[in-house]
Amino acid sequence: MTNTRSHRNTGTLLAITIGFSFAAQTALSQPVTESMKFSATDGAIDQEFGNAVAISNGIIAVGARHDAENGSNAGALYLYSAASGAQIMKLLPSDGAAGDEFGFSVAIDGGVVAVGAPQDVHNGTATGSVYVFNASTGAQLAKLTPSDGEAGDLFGYSVAIDAGVIAVGAVGNDDAGNSSGSAYLFDAATGAQLEKLLPDQSAPNHYFGVSIAMDSGVVAVGSRSYFVLNEGFTLSAAFLFDVSSGAQIRALRANNGTWTDFFAESLDIDNGLVAVGAWARSVFFDHSGAMYVFDAATGDQLHYIFPADGHDRDHFGYSISIHNGVIAAGAEQDGDNGWVAGSAYLYDAASGAQIDKYLASDGSQFDYFGTSIAIEDGVVVSGAIGDEDNGSDSGSVYVFGVAAPHCAGDLNADGIVDTADLGRLIAVFGTPDADADMNNDGLVDTADLGAMIAVFSSICP
Repeated sequence: MTNTRSHRNTGTLLAITIGFSFAAQTALSQPVTESMKFSATDGAIDQEFGNAVAISNGIIAVGARHDAENGSNAGALYLYSAASGAQIMKLLPSDGAAGDEFGFSVAIDGGVVAVGAPQDVHNGTATGSVYVFNASTGAQLAKLTPSDGEAGDLFGYSVAIDAGVIAVGAVGNDDAGNSSGSAYLFDAATGAQLEKLLPDQSAPNHYFGVSIAMDSGVVAVGSRSYFVLNEGFTLSAAFLFDVSSGAQIRALRANNGTWTDFFAESLDIDNGLVAVGAWARSVFFDHSGAMYVFDAATGDQLHYIFPADGHDRDHFGYSISIHNGVIAAGAEQDGDNGWVAGSAYLYDAASGAQIDKYLASDGSQFDYFGTSIAIEDGVVVSGAIGDEDNGSDSGSVYVFGVAAPHCAGDLNADGIVDTADLGRLIAVFGTPDADADMNNDGLVDTADLGAMIAVFSSICP
């Protein structure tokens, strides 16, 4: 990983195994500050810009769930260049209305953006929806709604996209009782519903779908603990499903979990590793927070992680993102820059060792920096919904590291367009895979194959 102001920390790793492992760094260098900061060009009071962030191929997507252009709390989505911080465009749904909270959740994969609006009203109050856009043109491609949507489902509470499939959480769905929750899979190209996902165990107030992530044919869906009379508590879990069949693979639970930890309220999956936050776990008194790393293939818990400088109510693990073996975790109530100013941490997923700690250079009380987080190729993006650059709770986004210019055809980002990239394109031929869709026409086809052949063997900067 490369930072603009700091290199990898050289602290020691504390690791103890008692049926599980945990890691915390005991010597910290100076926290890293951002390479750039930005806010909406039309930012306003209470907008909460940065409540959700995502990054792909040098484009940063930022949700502002309380933007008022389409009415009070209608919401908006902004796109930015990760290289320059320049605002590219602002996206609004074609039927946006007051109270929708469009931008509550966001995911981006190459040139396709999926945006959740869990309060959207189309089959009753707070049924929810997800909108799909072309990131290059800003065109709205689809509006996704579930086939069995009902009032209070909050469809779009969480969203993920990978390889032409969009996964959506609906925490208010009532299939197994009030707010038991569900998740859905959709074809990004056609908008067709592919599967509805339900866990093998559920009950009222399970909130299955509170978090969702997807990579390499596996969907990870978070849930909360629930209580059944005469049975007791079932701990919250991250459930893994097969994308192609919709079948549940396994459930991941912390080896040392309690029902109050809020385990799996945040999660992400990449290259066979699942990172799961437990922001309410009381390591340093109440709700200091912790994070877990699992092997998706075996279900084994690999690491139990918390920062050595953790404090009461830091909420470490409130937000989670993992890419290429590096985990970014937000602690939106860390007090280093003032009361609930917030911070973020970087960890090595293989060892569990802390790499860096991130602080906003202008951080101050009630910023809630770390509310949202995303990482790609060493670039970390984090939202601070309480920042006041455009008025109270207008919000800002901080970027750490510098994004390299995107190189056309280099699908695996290894610096050269070669047979590995060609094989990746062929594997997704005929799908709307955003990374391989080189001409951004919504489909990987012969035109994209020709474009790759034209730049084959090119060395990327």
